[in-house]
Amino acid sequence: MIKFFRAASMLAFLIFPGFAPVKNAGNYTLGYNLSKPDAVLILPAILHEISGITHLESDLFACIQDENGIVFFYDLKKNKIERQLHFNINGDYEGIAIAGSKIYVLRSDGALFEIAGHESGNLNFDVFYTNIPSRNNEGLCFDPDGNRLLIAPKGKTLKGPADKDKREIYAFDLKTRTLSQDPVFIFDLQAIRNFAKANKLNLPLKEKKKGKQPEPRIDFMTSAIGINPVSKKLFILSSSDYLLFISDMDGNIEHIETLNPAVFNNAEGIAFYSNGDMVITNEGGSGNPTLLLFKYQE
Repeated sequence: MIKFFRAASMLAFLIFPGFAPVKNAGNYTLGYNLSKPDAVLILPAILHEISGITHLESDLFACIQDENGIVFFYDLKKNKIERQLHFNINGDYEGIAIAGSKIYVLRSDGALFEIAGHESGNLNFDVFYTNIPSRNNEGLCFDPDGNRLLIAPKGKTLKGPADKDKREIYAFDLKTRTLSQDPVFIFDLQAIRNFAKANKLNLPLKEKKKGKQPEPRIDFMTSAIGINPVSKKLFILSSSDYLLFISDMDGNIEHIETLNPAVFNNAEGIAFYSNGDMVITNEGGSGNPTLLLFKYQE
């Protein structure tokens, strides 16, 4: 049985209006209590459009926002930007990942920017045009077991009416510097809807068709992805759904978590500490950009 939460207690640094405290129920099969972040930080204004985050070391993260070709090195403990690194002209940058000593940035059209030497200052830049069959890509993370980057388009990429309910993730091999010809993950929305119904998730329903029962409305529009380094599970954020999907590395959905819109107003980034602690970032929209910290509990 999946467990999910729909309300939160007082947050560590910020209180969201209308977000009333409730008693949590059940065990933490997810590993996190998403109804109660351990810390909430208002990010610096320059990160208002924060669209990706990755953990470097200690409390240092690398962030991007979807307007400027700049990597922002952000210290969570100090809640300040330590330095900036210009890597390209302005553009729609949506994902960032660290693999070894190299930083990779994903542009929405599928271009991957490789930044080497960011620690030493002896910088070297390269770009790879992946030719991924999508012009709207948002999810990027490093898969150390496969020595590859996972790239998630926001919507479907497969053509034809039979594939309208498919969502894919591709892999960029860091040894051959090539994109997988076929998706390495294919998620079937109908199977996910069936999973949601079987586990009695309280989700909005699609309009009822004649002679059919209404089904949960799940768009699965990926906004960020990350691999938990402890559980080895793939975490997939769908900001527009206010949902977090958790899959094993064979592509089997194991958990769906509903996210309170008052806290996860525009969840566009996800990253993990090596001990499993998780951060999720929200773009500012009409308010402030925020970073949410969740301690991992096995």
